Amino acid sequence: MHSMTAFARVDNVTATGTYTWEIRSVNSRYLELHFRLPESLKAVEAPVREVLRKGLQRGKVECSLKFTPAQQEQNLSINEALVAQLNAAADQVHAVIGPGNALDALEILKWPGVLVQPSFDQAQVEQDALNGFHQALEQLVAMREREGLALTQFILQRLDGIAAEVEKVKAILPEILTAQRQHLLDKLADLKLQVEPDRFEQEMIIILQKADVDEELDRLDAHLAEVSRILKQKGAVGRRLDFMMQELNREANTLSSKSISHLTTQIAVELKVLIEQMREQVQNIE
Repeated sequence: MHSMTAFARVDNVTATGTYTWEIRSVNSRYLELHFRLPESLKAVEAPVREVLRKGLQRGKVECSLKFTPAQQEQNLSINEALVAQLNAAADQVHAVIGPGNALDALEILKWPGVLVQPSFDQAQVEQDALNGFHQALEQLVAMREREGLALTQFILQRLDGIAAEVEKVKAILPEILTAQRQHLLDKLADLKLQVEPDRFEQEMIIILQKADVDEELDRLDAHLAEVSRILKQKGAVGRRLDFMMQELNREANTLSSKSISHLTTQIAVELKVLIEQMREQVQNIE
């Protein structure tokens, strides 16, 4: 199980320059990809996007790249053909305006295109950029996996807590029902009311039916088992876990509404707290 929250940074120094990749990932319902790339490396966005789509399933992912070209040897190269054309053009101008206004060498060197700047092969630059990206992505996936492991342990602890609370309800429920029966008898005695035994038993049956939470407890046990099973699966399980949090919360609400004792009310509140803690963390699971 992987978290959607992670960060990776890689500084990759090559013969063509320095490539600094940063990848940030946060939770999102879907896979959202955003890029900030230098204009000279816009071409790498398509292959990077494809790799991310294959490697990640959910999350808002922001990728940024900073590129600093390597300092090259200062071997100046002159475009001799262009210099000859400029000189010929100057001679034609001199024929009209007369001598004394000849171009000097520095003016010629400033002319666009006279100095030929050496450059790296663009394909190699793009390949070096992609190599750095793959390193950053490996870091990101590793961090998402570590965070996922921590979230798994967190959820398992809450599942154990919920299971313990469910067992408490099962243990105290017979005592609560017995106490409720005695409470009604004491009330009748205080009021000095005579109630036929059959009528009293009918009222008790109604109370027991309203307070019967066996079905809710069984469903809670089943949901806990299902969440544990999902945690062992590979791939994106966040949406399934989110659905199970809704189901767990529904049973906790029903348990609270059927409560006839402050003890079961307290347990229902504790269940809701544990479920909400899990739900908040499940939002970060891929």
